[in-house]
Parts: sequence; structure tokens; C-alpha cells
Amino acid sequence: MNISRALDKTSSFGTLLAAMSCAGCFPALGSLGAALGLGFLAQYEGVIFRKVIPALALLALLINAWAWYRHRRLGRGLFSVAGPISILAALLLFWSEDWSIKLFYFGIAMMLASSVLDLVRPVRPQCQS
Repeated sequence: MNISRALDKTSSFGTLLAAMSCAGCFPALGSLGAALGLGFLAQYEGVIFRKVIPALALLALLINAWAWYRHRRLGRGLFSVAGPISILAALLLFWSEDWSIKLFYFGIAMMLASSVLDLVRPVRPQCQS
């Protein structure tokens, strides 16, 4: 597995794990995180919400954009960057809106789906250089 795939999987999983530790912000993921024993992270909820989740989403966006540039697959590239973009938009631009939590959950689902798709069917470069 090359470094970009490893970083992509790490940032996707890390974003989900960080979201599961914020029970006050994301009730559906927070209850799942509490059931998995992540309740001890509640004391770091502010730092996780303001710093860790956006940083991991930005890392996933950069890695996926670089992979999109390298592989030249439009559909796969748009699918892979949609999740991190929606997470960053939900957290940084639209957090005061009522529908922003749905945008955040959509972004988490897209990042996980993109990571699973990349594991099941890895993309091959369109042109050899």
C-alpha cells in the first residue's frame, strides 16, 4: 500500500473517530462512540471539534486531490473529495445553520464510502507517464 492510500485511510478513520468522541456536537455518532468506550475523550471535545476534525478532513482533501491529479479519473476524483469538502463546509462555513449536521454526516459517509471503494477497487492511472 502506498503512502497516499495509507494517509487517506488514516484521515478518514480519524475523522470518524474524532466525531464519535463529540457527543454534544454529533449525537448519533457520539452515542456510538460512547458505546465503544470513547467517553473518556469528552474532556477534549472542544479541541477535537475545532482542531482535529478539520485538520483530518483537510488532510483527506489534500491526499484525495493529489490522487485525483495523479490518476486523472474525474468521477472517482469528485467522489473522493466530496466528503472532506462537505465536512469542512459544515464545520467552518455553515455550522450555525440547522442543516449543517446533515451535511457533516453526509461528508462522513462519503469519506468512509470512498475509503472502502478504494480498498475494494483501487483506481488505476488512466495514462502512463
